Amino acid sequence: MNATIATMAPEKALRKLYLRLFLRGRSARGLSKNSAPKSVAAKLAMTLVFYALFGAFAAAFGRQSVFALSIYLHASTLMFIGMFVAASAGEALFNREEADILMHRPVVPKELLRAKVSVMAQIALWLAGSFNLVGFIVGAFVAPGGLMFVAAHAVSLVLETLFCIGLVVVTYQVCLKWLGRERLDGLLTTTQTVIAMVVVLGSQLAPRYLLQSGRDLNLALDSWWVYLLPPAWFAGMDDAIAGRGEKASLALAVCGIATTAIVLWTGFSKLAKEYAAGLQVLNESASTHVTRGARGQWLEKLVKTPPLSWWLRDSVTRGAFVLSIAYMFRDRETKLRVFPGLAPMLVMPVMVMLPQGAQPGSGANGFLLAFAGTYLGLAPLLALNFLKYLAHWQAADIFRAAPIGGPGALCQGARKAVFFALTIPLFIVFLCIVLAMGVPIPRLTLLLAGIIALPALSMVPCASGEAVPFSQPSEEAKSAGRGLQMVGVTFVSMAIAGAATVADSLGFLWWFLAVEAIAAGAVYLFLRHRCSTAQWAAID
Repeated sequence: MNATIATMAPEKALRKLYLRLFLRGRSARGLSKNSAPKSVAAKLAMTLVFYALFGAFAAAFGRQSVFALSIYLHASTLMFIGMFVAASAGEALFNREEADILMHRPVVPKELLRAKVSVMAQIALWLAGSFNLVGFIVGAFVAPGGLMFVAAHAVSLVLETLFCIGLVVVTYQVCLKWLGRERLDGLLTTTQTVIAMVVVLGSQLAPRYLLQSGRDLNLALDSWWVYLLPPAWFAGMDDAIAGRGEKASLALAVCGIATTAIVLWTGFSKLAKEYAAGLQVLNESASTHVTRGARGQWLEKLVKTPPLSWWLRDSVTRGAFVLSIAYMFRDRETKLRVFPGLAPMLVMPVMVMLPQGAQPGSGANGFLLAFAGTYLGLAPLLALNFLKYLAHWQAADIFRAAPIGGPGALCQGARKAVFFALTIPLFIVFLCIVLAMGVPIPRLTLLLAGIIALPALSMVPCASGEAVPFSQPSEEAKSAGRGLQMVGVTFVSMAIAGAATVADSLGFLWWFLAVEAIAAGAVYLFLRHRCSTAQWAAID
């Protein structure tokens, strides 16, 4: 800690330190003071650029009402910001390493909580502002209030960001208060997963039902259920100030302001002591005795039994397989990263399959079914990215000292673990859901487009040998880009699903699937060869 920070007020010093931690990361390996980013914009430059490009879809709302434009912007922003907050909140708020450093210092838990949240809010506002850049321009030209829309939307974005972060903080604190401190580790994983699913669900329900209320998107605001949707609250603020100024819009704005104020007051005043209790639990020493339970013995027996033993012939691949599954279901940090990150992979396909007045799986909904299957098929690609990060990533250096020709076998073990423990169960659950929704069984052939592409897509992170499990330091900056990954996954899914739907409409679906299988097989063999010949990257 340098002299400048040491002379600051505690809360201001903590904010500066947490911001610096975000910019430089938690690893000193390869860090250069001269090349280290000096601002959030420099750290997330490419992420911000892509967010701005994806936000350009707001131009399609140029002829719609202010409320229609705002509901799209706020719903999409809530999804992106909610994904970032849900993915990083558990690690940022409850970090064992910093508990060892800070708990013996005269730092008030409220100051610590406010410092962490302020940095998260700053990063979230950069992401939100980038995504809404085109929306600001469109609103300035189409809104009756002109430039008043820019000011109103800026204020509503700040309130929406604070509401989202405050809601996550309150959720953690309420769960700690009701369920007790002893269940903290498992509680964080469950809470964060539920938050991620609710955020995606809520952000998609709002525009889905609101935009169906009128063909010209001049939305009726007299429905009672509109007041239950957070994006509508903040869109109402924009409409009240720079739009039609109806009483319903003003009422929605009041709901947004009041709810945000209540959430912030509850999280930072009423329940702040529960956060202190959670920090105390993290700082308590745990027993060093490791008990080998039935679950561990069951996994070791399973990998030695056909057909898994045939699939895991290589001992290195088998060891990485067991290690990856053990961490996914036992390590708090890994669970906090993997399960909340994959929860939207199940929510989004179910959302697009909700009935829209047509027979499920037919017509336009045939594209949605193909999209859902392809979207789920990209789950292992995201999961492998999540598995790369761990707080104790230095331990992965032992892989380099072992007599292993390269990282390929380790990457294959992690990939197969993701297939076995996550991808297959995810597909089974989704299949049960779509069958329960009444999708005809013959239409399920559209899911094959995603299943066929699955092996090749899952090899993409392994091709360069960069999917070694638990080998990179975890950083909040990586969480900021996860919403971007979801957007990229969505576009790839739409491309494959669109091609499958067109082929199906022309009566050539099976020919398309055959060509796709040949192409995917060739890509898979090429990427597998690249993975097997990959070499260790330089440490610095």
